[in-house]
Amino acid sequence: MEKTRNFHRRSIEDRDAFWRAEAERVHWETPFSQVLDFSRPPFARWFVGGQTNLCYNAVDRWLPQQADQPALIWVSTEVDREITYTRRQLYDEVNAVAAMLREQGVGHGDRVLIYMPMVPEAVFTMLACARLGAVHSVVFGGFASVNLAQRIDDATPKVIVSTEAGSRAGKVVPYKPLLDKALTLCAHPPGSVIVLDRGLAPCERQAGRDLDYAQLRQRHDGARVPVQWLESTEPSYILYTSGTTGKPKGVQRDVGGYAVALASSMEYLFDGKPGDTYFCTSDIGWVVGHSYIVYGPLIGGQTTILYEGTPVRPDGAILWKLVERFGVNTLFSAPTAVRVLKRQAPELLSRHDLSSLRAVYLAGEPLDEPTAQWISQALGKPIIDNYWQTESGWPILSAQPGVERVPTRFGSPSFPVYGFDARIVSEQTGEDLGPREKGVVAIAPPLPPGAMSTIWGDDERFVQTYFTSIPGRQLYSTFDWGQVDEDGYWFILGRTDDVINVAGHRLGTREIEESINSHAGIAECAVVGVADALKGQVAMAFAVLKNSALADQPESARTLEGDIMRVVEEQLGAVARPARIRFVSTLPKTRSGKVLRRAIVAVCEGRDPGDLTTIEDPTSLEQIKESLQ
Repeated sequence: MEKTRNFHRRSIEDRDAFWRAEAERVHWETPFSQVLDFSRPPFARWFVGGQTNLCYNAVDRWLPQQADQPALIWVSTEVDREITYTRRQLYDEVNAVAAMLREQGVGHGDRVLIYMPMVPEAVFTMLACARLGAVHSVVFGGFASVNLAQRIDDATPKVIVSTEAGSRAGKVVPYKPLLDKALTLCAHPPGSVIVLDRGLAPCERQAGRDLDYAQLRQRHDGARVPVQWLESTEPSYILYTSGTTGKPKGVQRDVGGYAVALASSMEYLFDGKPGDTYFCTSDIGWVVGHSYIVYGPLIGGQTTILYEGTPVRPDGAILWKLVERFGVNTLFSAPTAVRVLKRQAPELLSRHDLSSLRAVYLAGEPLDEPTAQWISQALGKPIIDNYWQTESGWPILSAQPGVERVPTRFGSPSFPVYGFDARIVSEQTGEDLGPREKGVVAIAPPLPPGAMSTIWGDDERFVQTYFTSIPGRQLYSTFDWGQVDEDGYWFILGRTDDVINVAGHRLGTREIEESINSHAGIAECAVVGVADALKGQVAMAFAVLKNSALADQPESARTLEGDIMRVVEEQLGAVARPARIRFVSTLPKTRSGKVLRRAIVAVCEGRDPGDLTTIEDPTSLEQIKESLQ
């Protein structure tokens, strides 16, 4: 792994030369005059003076070589439809939508809010915004009206592009009523709303405001809209992530740095090349969808698959069916999706020909060792765990097979990615820590190309939120615990606010979860710290069984609970034993697959769980309540 270490070292110690070379991967209409301006720490400005455009690099640039090759394949198991767009057809659609937006007055620097499910028109709109030099803000489809209104008021979009409804697990999810209510709540409603009518639900239109997507598209058929060349450091998009206050944080991304980071990552991290087929199962409402459904694969000259559906509908083999059908080379999914598949019939994993698939990448939350081992053995493919955040824009920690092929370790996202000067530091002193010492995962600025440049409209909040929590040093805090082993492999131990203090002992919930998950009967679990009058906090575990019959009677449930407790005690010691292990059929999660631990804690402590707009299945919290009785 010496090559990987040297590659990373060069990206930190000789930034200008390293990133100057990587910048050759994208088209610059005007060459940049300075690789990095770090004159105002912690703000980093990359490729200063250079002019480029994300849409041009994703679409136009590839037309001479790939005009008739597939660029975007849309598959929906929700509405049983499938459409393939060649690079030329993608170019046509993006130009038509750019003309539609331009007609509504959208231009350079204006914001467009996109509130849509996984449909091609959402991708066309993102790329059309980039073409015009407008700033898009995609809000996850189905967000509640209050939260949507907050984002509208913060971004102040000139236009909103939406749809009347989406579909999730075969159930229609109305969008337009939520949007209509949000527009009555917000202080800065846009002048026009473009509505894609999918024919899934009734759709009321407000005269003078609501416009029909299909009619506009027809009117602008064949339109050609010139590319707006943007200074590299200008904003490309805003993507909101939850904040500790009521106001969401609008993560702001640049143009040039993002293009270069994604272009390089397609080779170094994903070992890909132009002409490959890339399948990311995320959602465009999340950062993974922005980077590795839309921009990354298209900038890298690859075919990207846009999937509207779940991993288990029509059955648990659907992902592998698509891999076989489209000759997928790289699959990027989430640990949650794999845990869902663990509960399916094992033979579904071997039903399809996966010979085209080089590796499976997993991110979004920590990948526990038992889950990683299970999917690795089941598929016989490399499983590459990678760790990153909305803020980073692309992986912070990952194996980098395009640099060097090295063994991965289950439960570890391997090593720091080039450009990220990652450290494990003490939360008390701010000092760098050694092997096996637990500390906060931090990044020494400047943040690399592709990372957030600031919080939209609030530079001070950017500095205060991310660069002031490490004592004595201006370091970016990920707010995650981690440690590095003697060989340099990194491990993420959970959020800094997910540490339980039991009678003076500090315990990471991730460690206890890993231990419980190692029991043969467990599909997945969540461990939270709950207030306790005697011990300060106690660990409470909620587990989903592979076979629910193992705990269908009180006596069998108690026996199984005892077995799991002994596993935890053997692996971590008696102090780490949860107060109780409750069995449920599903865990409360967001639609992106993250467990809603704070909501679980609130229910355990008899408090209001608060904002649940992102919850996938509201009945899952009821199960938590019932299990406590």
